[in-house]
Amino acid sequence: MSNGENTEYGWNSEMSVSLLDKLKIDLKTAMKNKNLNVRDAIRLIMGDFPKLTMPIKLESGKKTTRVKTHEEITDEDLLNIIRGFVKSEKTVLEIKKEESSEYLNILESYLPKMANRQDVQLWIKGNIDFSQYKSPMQAMGPIMKHFGKLADGNMVKQILQDISS
Repeated sequence: MSNGENTEYGWNSEMSVSLLDKLKIDLKTAMKNKNLNVRDAIRLIMGDFPKLTMPIKLESGKKTTRVKTHEEITDEDLLNIIRGFVKSEKTVLEIKKEESSEYLNILESYLPKMANRQDVQLWIKGNIDFSQYKSPMQAMGPIMKHFGKLADGNMVKQILQDISS
């Protein structure tokens, strides 16, 4: 049979498949296995595709946008959609005073692994020369530039505050 039967849901950049293709594969697998939570989460993500637009210029010279085709949708586009859903789910969980939900776990399985405190500290030790800065907090820019969305800014700020004290 197909290898979709035992495929774990989720994605990472080391996979040989794009995030969009992995979502399609996982949707099909979830429907076959009657996994409604995964199916619904993926459908929510795919339901946001019309928000992915490209600027175009009409013959009249007016600027407008059009929806991206499936070939034009990048992994980063999809990661931004998923991050938006994760953020709103965390807000809902905070209001409910809950730690996590299956929906949140499904969404996070499609996001790249976040850098942990130890990863950030090791990178800082190897790459940041604090003698170049008046205050360790000024190193925040280069650190966040390196890690991008894979590091929590508040965690980096806390590490730098610990270094400065």
